[in-house]
Amino acid sequence: MTPEQLRLVAYRPDLAAAWDGFVRRSKNGTFLLRRGYVDYHADRFEDASLLAVEGEEDGAIAALLPASRHRTPGGDVMISHGGLTYGGWISDGRMTTAAMQRLFALLRAWGVEQGVTRLRYKAIPHVFHRLPAEEDLYALFAAGGRLVRQDVSSVIELASAPAWAKGRKHALSKARRLGVSAAPSTDLADFHACLSEALARHGATPTHSAAELELLTSRFPDEIRLYAARREDRAIAYVLVFDCGRTIHTQYMCARAEGRDSGGLEAIIDRLQHQDYADRACLSFGISTEDEGRRLNGGLIAQKEMFGGRPIVHSFYELEMAAAAAQDG
Repeated sequence: MTPEQLRLVAYRPDLAAAWDGFVRRSKNGTFLLRRGYVDYHADRFEDASLLAVEGEEDGAIAALLPASRHRTPGGDVMISHGGLTYGGWISDGRMTTAAMQRLFALLRAWGVEQGVTRLRYKAIPHVFHRLPAEEDLYALFAAGGRLVRQDVSSVIELASAPAWAKGRKHALSKARRLGVSAAPSTDLADFHACLSEALARHGATPTHSAAELELLTSRFPDEIRLYAARREDRAIAYVLVFDCGRTIHTQYMCARAEGRDSGGLEAIIDRLQHQDYADRACLSFGISTEDEGRRLNGGLIAQKEMFGGRPIVHSFYELEMAAAAAQDG
């Protein structure tokens, strides 16, 4: 890959198949960065995604940037991506540090030309990388990017997982005594009702509507999988799993009162960790921070740590386009 040959091309719907093919063979892309997921809420976001190609416009793809444009009184902002948990540059094994620096130089020049004043960059956490892929973090630093947010997420390294806390072990033993079983489920409607009830106790609502979950599951039947814990044929707890390759992620976990008392979640996590996904590298429980990462939800993270989760961070950066472009020039 020759950095000087790279150029940026705006994403178009006719490029969806090429985009998805590159994500599949990339070193840091997950199914959340394929167009069927990026675009499921396209009515709420102005897409500003870019492809980096080698040479001419129809040249080989070198990298992808899922992004949205947000028009504000203080100037337009590009976010990578406003509707996603993460979405930085997606690249393959050919990417070099010099080429990544070139991509940021091109991106900043594009921003100035398009009237975008600032980039808000959501880096892809390293646990989702299949190969090391942090060229972007160095390129941001070298360009003067500022770290503006860090969310704490909890992850289990499955090959060397810490033991569960005593309370979790006790709950799992109780679940087994009571005959609680954990297995895949297709009842998204009941799951969403259970999730809504659980979040309502904390004054919150699900990020995804029931209709959105149905749509996403239909688009990604192999990557999105629902598990239910049942006792005497009643669903008492649910976990919605996102299969991101080397790492699986529990997008949602919820339990009814009977499930909290009967070890429903413990039964499901035990199956995920020790049976269905035992060959994976990591099990991710997601973030436990609020208010742009400034406040730790101590109770929430403690629950994840009792399963053996240990912290990683999701990092957000900001880069002023005009200032950085002037620096490049």
